[in-house]
Amino acid sequence: MGRILVEKDVEAAVKGGSVYAAGGGGWADHGRMLGYAAVSIGKPELVAVEELKDDDWIATAAAIGAPASTTPWEMRGVDYVRAVQILQETLSEKLSGLMIGQNGRSSTLNGWLPAAVLGMKVVDAVGDVRAHPTGDMGSIGMAGSPEPMIQTAVGGNRSENRYIELVIRGATAKISPVLRAAADQSGGFIASCRNPLRASYVRTHAALGGISLALALGEAIIEAEKKNGHAVIDAICETTGGHILAEGEIAAKDVVYTSEAFDIGTITVGSGDKAVTMHVMNEYMAVDDAGGNRLATFPSVITTLSPEGEPLSVGQLSAGMKVHILHVPKEIIPLSASVLDPTVYPSVEKAMGIEIARYALGNNKSPSP
Repeated sequence: MGRILVEKDVEAAVKGGSVYAAGGGGWADHGRMLGYAAVSIGKPELVAVEELKDDDWIATAAAIGAPASTTPWEMRGVDYVRAVQILQETLSEKLSGLMIGQNGRSSTLNGWLPAAVLGMKVVDAVGDVRAHPTGDMGSIGMAGSPEPMIQTAVGGNRSENRYIELVIRGATAKISPVLRAAADQSGGFIASCRNPLRASYVRTHAALGGISLALALGEAIIEAEKKNGHAVIDAICETTGGHILAEGEIAAKDVVYTSEAFDIGTITVGSGDKAVTMHVMNEYMAVDDAGGNRLATFPSVITTLSPEGEPLSVGQLSAGMKVHILHVPKEIIPLSASVLDPTVYPSVEKAMGIEIARYALGNNKSPSP
C-alpha cells in the first residue's frame, strides 16, 4: 500500500533531500513551498512502482538550472503543474505517476504538487539517488536512445518578461540541452516534465525507493537535531551507511557560472598533504587527495556538512568555513540505468576537465531489479 504524504513529511524530505543534493539540488525554501502546497491542496500518495500496471505512463517531474548562482530566477508551484499538464496533452494519454530525476533540497518534492493537483501517484523511484548536473544522468537509460521523447519546460522571471512554456520532441540527448538553454533564458531555473515511459520500463531502469531513502534520512536528522550537531552528523553517517572522508577549513573556492546554466570549478578543503580538492559541476562530482589520487566519484554521494550537521550547497560555501565531507559509496545505494550509461559522461568530463566515467563505471552492481 502507498503512503499518503503529510505535513511532517515535508521537512523530512527537504532535510534528507539536502544531504543527497550533494552540494546542489535547489533551495530548501522552494522545497518547503512545493511540499506544503501539495499536502494542503490534496493528498499526494507515495507508491512503489510495483503498484502500477505495466503499461501505465510515468514521467519525470524535474527542475533544471543552477540556482546556486546569482541569477534572477523565479519559479512558482503552478509552473510544475503546468509542465506536467503540457506533457500529458502532448502525449494525449493520461499519466499515472510522476517520478523525479534526483533527490535534492527541493527536487525530492518535485512530483508532490502536480501529483496532488492532477490526481497522479508520486512514484517511489528516482533517476539518481543523489543530485547531478545533467538531465541525461537522471534519464534512466534514455540518454543514448534514438527514440523520440517529449520534454516540457515552464517558468521564468515574470517581471523581466522571461516566462517560457516549451514543449520539445526528439532524442533525449539532443533535447536536454535545449531545456538547459531555456532555463538560462528564464532566469536560471525552470520547471520541467519529461520522458514519459511505461511503468514496466521504470521498474527495471530507475533507482527504486529513492524518495523513501530521503524521507528516512530526514526523519533521522530531525530526531538527532534535538541533541547536537555531532549527533546529526552521526545520524547522517549511520542512516546513509556513509562516512566522513575529510574535514577542515575551506582554503579556496574557484567556481564560475556558465551560459549553459552550470556552476563549474573546484573547492579546496584543508592544507598541505591533508588538503583535498572537490570538483564541482553544480554538485560535487569528485574528490581528490593532495597527491591527485581520486577518493570519491559520482554516483557516490559527496556532500559538505557544517559542524552542526547542516548540508551546505556550493553557493553557501566560502573560504574560511569549516566543513565535513560526507561520502556514501555508490556500492551501497540503488543505482539507475542512467548513472551506469557511458554516454552520459563525455559532456561532463569535457566541461570539468577531469575523468569521471572510469571511476563511475568501475566495479558496479547492476541497477536494482
